[in-house]
Amino acid sequence: MIIAIDGPAASGKGTLAKAVAAHCGLAHLDSGLLYRAVAKSLIDRGCPLEDEDAATASAASLDLSKLEAATLRGAPMGEAASRIAAYPSVRAALVDLQRSFACQPGGAVIDGRDIGTVICPNAEVKLFVTASAEERARRRWRELVLGGAPLDYDTVLADIRRRDERDSTRSASPLRQAPDAILIDTTNLDAQAALSAALAVIAEKKRTRREPADIAPRGPAKTELPHISEKP
Repeated sequence: MIIAIDGPAASGKGTLAKAVAAHCGLAHLDSGLLYRAVAKSLIDRGCPLEDEDAATASAASLDLSKLEAATLRGAPMGEAASRIAAYPSVRAALVDLQRSFACQPGGAVIDGRDIGTVICPNAEVKLFVTASAEERARRRWRELVLGGAPLDYDTVLADIRRRDERDSTRSASPLRQAPDAILIDTTNLDAQAALSAALAVIAEKKRTRREPADIAPRGPAKTELPHISEKP
């Protein structure tokens, strides 16, 4: 089964994707790391982020086995990745890599911005995870403060809104909810409640496919399941 999870920055999609993958025994790919890796390769070589040709070459030679998540995290790298991700040639260079990962035996969970719309339009399960810009900024701000970054909340909120604008208006694979994706708004949800909501969607999909739905949550949800809709 291929599970595509899309959504804006700091919506909780990455945390949810990891939890779903672990629960269902599937491989997981954070597609955002690919763009961060491309951005880092340019920075390490002293190439400007505006060099689309260099970025495309780096994307074409990217090796999933050599991704080091620890070196790719942080707000500056996220901002750089958002700029790199706007290049159509970079996105095109990474399409086959992501699709190959998704089509491995047993399937996979992939999260990003265009997984359900471009990378895996035929995924059996599509989720679109979002939250208010203010809540997403609070989450990112807390994460940065705990990491020792001296940023104020207003700066983080402005960055979140800037990235939303760039991701949703770019010409290549803009961020949007696929028509058949299920919306999960995590503004007022904790991680367990979001996982319970996602697993309920997956169980229903398995039921309609007449497959065993052995994905019941391993513990009680901390909050009630959210209202889930196919439209934002």
